[in-house]
Amino acid sequence: MKFQANRDVFSEAVSFAVKLLPQRTTLPILSGVLIETTENGLQLSSFDYEVSAQTEIAAQVEEPGRVLVSGRLLAEIASKLPNAPVQFSTEESKIVVRAGSANFTLLSMPVEEYPSIPQVSGEAGLVPAEEFAEAVAQVGVAASRDDVTPVITGVQLEVGDNTLGLVATDRYRVAVREIDWDNGTTSGEPVTALVPARTLTEIGKTFGHSGNVSISITNRDDRELIAFTADRKTVTSLLIKGNFPPVRRLFPEQVDNYAVINTAELIEATRRVALVLEREAALRYTFTADGLTLEAIGSEQAQASESIDALLTGQETVVSLKPQFLLDGLGAVHSEFVRISFTKTENPNKPGPVLITSQTSKDQAGADSYKYLLQPNLLLR
Repeated sequence: MKFQANRDVFSEAVSFAVKLLPQRTTLPILSGVLIETTENGLQLSSFDYEVSAQTEIAAQVEEPGRVLVSGRLLAEIASKLPNAPVQFSTEESKIVVRAGSANFTLLSMPVEEYPSIPQVSGEAGLVPAEEFAEAVAQVGVAASRDDVTPVITGVQLEVGDNTLGLVATDRYRVAVREIDWDNGTTSGEPVTALVPARTLTEIGKTFGHSGNVSISITNRDDRELIAFTADRKTVTSLLIKGNFPPVRRLFPEQVDNYAVINTAELIEATRRVALVLEREAALRYTFTADGLTLEAIGSEQAQASESIDALLTGQETVVSLKPQFLLDGLGAVHSEFVRISFTKTENPNKPGPVLITSQTSKDQAGADSYKYLLQPNLLLR
């Protein structure tokens, strides 16, 4: 095997191929990147039985072939090569990588033992890449990081006729967002796919500036897979099995008691007052006609409070919220103002979840579909 490729193009392709691989794999061979020559250049692939990445780039191929090489090592080398064409060749069980005066020799891995890369051929739909990346970032933060309950470590994708819904929860909060979905001329049945949040987050970052992203879901050989394709790149992921909790029903249709606050002011005040809190402690937020007061009763050595402007509609309310959970929701609201709505429970002494949505101005609700429902801590009496 022998080829020459543009350094930046080759480095970016290798980086993409290894990005989704875990730092440590159970089988050393799964840490490799498969490089194959094609009619138009090269195809680079990686696969760890759960996630695969595949991309094609242009290259001048002198001798066709197929080789497997340590992915992270090749990515490190490729990113630091001098600015010159990359010359790649195989000599028996060794791989030689040259660029300018730099010369690296690597051991090849047994390519015949490498598993077949999965192919997804289900019906596909298109989503706008920037909207998709934004939605994934907004919703993915609410997914659980606790592997004890795998079903809530994912983001549920819900395909409708012309919308794609994203939903995530970790039991303490729920985030949802809808974006446009183009499934062509056909009107298919509603489909759901539960995608690992870590994988989906990386996919969102990777394809965020790709125009449109093609998404297809398939079920073959008892393996439910989803594929994301754009810019000659494809990522496939094994779906999480299990029933995602019906968290959409937790969202109220209408809330009459709410406050409108400047988003940046609330973020800054929360970060400041939270400085004195002990780990896992909550901040007390008191909403009155005069504004919002934040209070942190930390250790015996430190307390803090701050007041900011807030426009309250309805009755005065006090809630205690974990600051980081609130900041996650506020960071996903891409508007100057934010609306915090107060839901009710059957127990008048126990506040219901707070609903966070965007707000275009002090008196106009936001136009996007992002919603973030956060369960308050019980008030410390």
